[in-house]
Parts: sequence; C-alpha cells; structure tokens
Amino acid sequence: MTGELERGRAHYERQEWTGAFRGLSRADRAAPLAARDLEWLAMSAYLIGRDDDYMRVLERAHQAHLDSGERRRAVRCAFWLGFRLFLRGEVGRATGWFARAQRLLEGESRECAEQGYLLTPLVEQQIAAGEWEAAYACAARAADIGERCGDADLIACARHQQGRIRVEQGRVEEGLALLDEVMVAVGAGELSLLVTGLMYCSVIQACQAVYALGRAREWTAALTRWCEPQMAAFTGVCRVHRAEILQLHGDWQGAIEEAQRARERVEGISKRTAAAAFYQQAEVHRLRGEFAVAAQAYRSASDGGFDPQPGLALLRLAEGRVDAAAAAIGRALGATTDRLARARLLPACVEIMLAAGDVPGADGPCSELESTAQTFNTDALGAMAAQARGAVQLAHGAVEAALCSLRRAFDLWQKAEAPYYAARARELTGLGCQSLGDHEGAALELEAAGAVYRKLGAMPDLARLASAQGAAPGLRHGLTKRELQVLRLVAAGDTNKAIAVELFVSERTIERHLSNIFTKLDLSTRAAATAWAYEHDLI
Repeated sequence: MTGELERGRAHYERQEWTGAFRGLSRADRAAPLAARDLEWLAMSAYLIGRDDDYMRVLERAHQAHLDSGERRRAVRCAFWLGFRLFLRGEVGRATGWFARAQRLLEGESRECAEQGYLLTPLVEQQIAAGEWEAAYACAARAADIGERCGDADLIACARHQQGRIRVEQGRVEEGLALLDEVMVAVGAGELSLLVTGLMYCSVIQACQAVYALGRAREWTAALTRWCEPQMAAFTGVCRVHRAEILQLHGDWQGAIEEAQRARERVEGISKRTAAAAFYQQAEVHRLRGEFAVAAQAYRSASDGGFDPQPGLALLRLAEGRVDAAAAAIGRALGATTDRLARARLLPACVEIMLAAGDVPGADGPCSELESTAQTFNTDALGAMAAQARGAVQLAHGAVEAALCSLRRAFDLWQKAEAPYYAARARELTGLGCQSLGDHEGAALELEAAGAVYRKLGAMPDLARLASAQGAAPGLRHGLTKRELQVLRLVAAGDTNKAIAVELFVSERTIERHLSNIFTKLDLSTRAAATAWAYEHDLI
C-alpha cells in the first residue's frame, strides 16, 4: 500500500491527475486513506471529470476530519459538497450540507475563513432575489473575513461575487474592475486549482453576459493554456467558450470542431456542457444553410437542458416559417425576465417581426435593446442595438437616419472583429442606398457583404442578397423581400389562403403584408397592385 500511496501522492504533486486518481484509488482499496489523502483523491477525481467519485470521496474526507477532531476542515469539505450540489441543481441536498457546516461552526469562538465561505451561498440567494445591495454587503463581509484570515480563495470568491453584482446592476466598469482584480490573483497562481478553474469560468460567463467580448476572448485563451493538459472538469467548458469566440470571429469550421471536441471531452461527465456545445454547432449549421443538421443539434441542446433560443427561432425564419419563428421568440421572451438574458433574444425578435411585416411589433424590442445597451455600455451591445434600430428605421422609411445607425453598427462590429455581423450591417446599408437611388453606393455595400458571406459559407445570406440585388425596383418603393414575394403571388392571381400555404404563414400575416404593400405603394386594391407589379417587371 505504501508504494501505491507514495506514487499517487507524487502524481498529485506533479499535477498528473489521472495518475494521482489511479494511484490513490489503489492505495485506498488496500487500506482506507487518511483525511488529507482523501481530499487529494477527491480533487483528482474532480479534475478528470469523475464527478460522482468526487462527491463520494469528499463526503468520506468530511467524516474522516470529524473523526480526527479537525472540525474546520470538516466544515470546508461540507461547504464544497454543498457548492457542487448547488451547481448540479440539487438544491435540497446542497442546503442540507450548508446547514451542517453552519452547525459545526456554532462552537467556534474565534473568527475563521469557513465563516466567510458560508456567507457566499447567502450572497447567491440574495442575487437570485434581486437584493443587490444586501448581496454586495454580504460579499464584502466575506471578503473582509478572507483578508483577516489570509485566505486567498475566499477573497477571490467574494470579490468575484461583488463584480458580478455590479455588472448586473449596470455598473459595468466597476464590476469588470473587480473581476479583473480576481483574475490578477488567478494569473499570479495565488489560488487553489479548484477556485482557479471556477473563477475562470465564472468571470468569462460574466464578460460574455454583457458582451465584453475582448475580455472574454482574453480570459478564454488563458483558461485554455491553464486547463488543457488533463482537467476535464474545465476543459469542456473552455472549449465551448472558444467555439463561441471562433464563430464570432468568422472561423466557422473551427467553431464546429471545437464544439465537437468539447462534447467528446465531457461525454458522461456534464450533460449541460455537452448541450451548450450542441447549440454552438447548431448556430454554425444554421448560418451555413444546413438546416436539417441544425435542427437536430438544437434538439440535442434542448434535450440536455440548454435553451435553443434564439437560434431555433432564427432557423424557422430561414426556412420561411415566419409564424413559427414569431411564436418561438415570443414564448422565449415571455419566459425571460433578466435584462441581459433578454438582450440575447431581442435582436432575433426584431428581425423576425420585420420579416413578418409587423413593424410596430419590432419597435418595442428595439427600444428595449437600446435601453439595455445604454445601461451596460459595451461595444457589442451597442452594435446590436444600432443594427436593430437601423433595420427598424429602414422599415419605417427613415432611410437617412437608418444609414447613420447602420454605420455605427458596422464600426462597432469591426472593432469587435465580428465579420458576419459587420456584413449584415453593410447589407442593410446597401438596401438603404438602393431606396435612395444611390445604386453605385448600394453596389459597393452589397458586394462587400457578399464577399464576406462567400468566404464564410453563409449560403442563406448569399441567396437573400442575390434576391435583393435583383429587386431594385421594389426596394426603391420600400418593399421588403417578403412583401415582394406576396406581391408577385397576388399578381399571379393567388388568394390570400393560397399565398399563406405557399409561404408557410397564416392568412393574417398575408393580410398584414398586403396592408403594408398598399401603404408603401399608395394603392388600395389588388388589381392596382397587380398592375404595378407588371409595370415594374416583377412578373
């Protein structure tokens, strides 16, 4: 047993987690390990993704510390058991372990770091309830205890909670500064392995939530370097973050491959991470026009507990199922109250409402997105809001204002190194130029957008662009692509019901499109609309 134990310990010291797990496990089978070695075995299990083994062994370590009179160490184990259960969604069991830890501390006469750790679940409860200042004050108390007790892990956990709180409050600069402070400790190697990984993941998620894309990219690269060797507990999450960043920067094939590696890494370990990886793959397949594959990937994401919106709604839109898209995005927004979570859905809502011909229905989501962007004040949110506003202004016929909004969106997307979204802004700019009769300017913008779409393999966007470039007469009168489709079918003699069947939408949607067509062309009858279509060579 001694040989196996020493080998397991040596592997652990060298951060060879698989070897440490195997060696310490063999030693434990020969004779039960002491409390410290059980903690090492538990951590080795965690870092190679054996979550159930981690929980089982850590519970044994807790009991071993109690048996030897090491009450504070037992409390520390109980806290991490509760924390892991909380992350797994097992709130009842988590609360039980936190309560046990609190009870074990009742006899402590002196301040200790464990008291600070047990404040952090209370902070999370207060955050969930929207009690921001109470949560911030509680996290500050935990950080102060960490300072007095010299516990770097506790300080980092509490400071990162304070940073998240300020970000959620819209005090983004202050919040990101606190998160940056935490990452200084991470980069200096001052934290334990467990807390280092947790801080990386949580800080990256906080940056992505407010679209602080530069920071998210920076910390994801650092996380990749740190966890790549053997840490399955963090590598899968890291790869999902990388896939999202690769997609944003236009490496779509790299994004699919990275998401696939994430799925392989967490197979049998984290269903949630695998589901997030499926979603990233679905997004690229949708953008490429691989709709059947995208639909299956969105379904797999949903099966794993990851909300497939807004991607699935945008897929339905791309398939021409506008009513289904509108219903899906409406349901998602109705079930979402968090401002930043809603910001993720709002651009899709604006796009879908405009495609449905419901311009007033796009105004509200657009204004909400602008309000959120103003509150959180990051470049990517600003780009999203400006692009949505430009699209709505085009639909209202306020072309000059739209071009200003779209120029701002393009500049911000360029700054974020997001070529696809920058190309979408240029496409809309080209349509605006067409409606003003500036065909040379329109050609420059549309050709530039098309070059990006071809490079990325964005086939649905190329098809839409080709349709727009061939529909200049209609665009000069402000008709959308969908309105032109409806007008052609009206001119061909189809009834509203037949057109609805042809376009996979409701008759009510067709009626709305016709109302928009009549308004934009200053017409009042189907016969007049048919005559206009023939006059402008649309038939």
